[in-house]
Amino acid sequence: MKYKLICMDMDGTLLNDKKEVSERAKVAISKAHKLGVKVVIATGRIFVSAEYYGDVIGVKAPIIASNGAYVREKDSDRSIYEEGLGYENYDLVVQMLNKYNIVPHFYTEDTIYTGKLVHSSLAYKKANKTLPSNRQVKIEVVNDWSKFFIEKQPRIIKAMAVSEDKEKIINAKNEFIKLNKFQVVSSMKNSFEVMAKSTSKGKALKKLCDFYDIDRNEIISIGDNENDISMIKFAGLGVAMGNAEEVVKNIADYITDTNEDDGVAKVIEKYIINEGSTQIDL
Repeated sequence: MKYKLICMDMDGTLLNDKKEVSERAKVAISKAHKLGVKVVIATGRIFVSAEYYGDVIGVKAPIIASNGAYVREKDSDRSIYEEGLGYENYDLVVQMLNKYNIVPHFYTEDTIYTGKLVHSSLAYKKANKTLPSNRQVKIEVVNDWSKFFIEKQPRIIKAMAVSEDKEKIINAKNEFIKLNKFQVVSSMKNSFEVMAKSTSKGKALKKLCDFYDIDRNEIISIGDNENDISMIKFAGLGVAMGNAEEVVKNIADYITDTNEDDGVAKVIEKYIINEGSTQIDL
């Protein structure tokens, strides 16, 4: 099988635990790109953060951001696909998160609106200090959500809930799921994300493949967590990282090494650069 596109999650997959892309991964990605394979980044992160890592890997990578709510070509103002949370849902999300004393975070493609600088907004603020101005995430603290929504009418694509109290996160997540009106997924154990019901990395990947006229059987998808399941199922070859959650490993076609041991690079080397080479499944 000649694969034409490889889609990679970032945290826990392409990035090691230091949030770095290894040299081996960069070399493998470059070789795949030169062979004509499209390299796609698919992440729960905000678009401009993913765009920065597109710079790091050194190829013009289309980006699936915010767990599939936003798809765009890198270095282009052209959005391929976008799925908004829905203006009518903003206040409901705030009310439900306030019930659990969880600070709301709302994302556009380049801005985070938050009730307080904590967790993800604080992490992005710290990261901004080391990033070029055109790759920094805009952050705005909101004191009155209802007034803000009416006056600004932001184009929100995702809401995020983060807390170190994991029981609180589980209970709040389950309540959102019971509403049956949102897509609710986790990329970490201390958080979950709320999007329009039809949103997923898998759906976004299908939109991207339709855009490029690539068959799903010509795709490799690699991930490690719950929010990667849809794109792993969609791909011709769905790959779980060695450090992936068991639920991800159970649905994958292949299990590679961990993010600390160049799992992504090994997949690219095996299935794209050295087709037919042998590698022991973990």
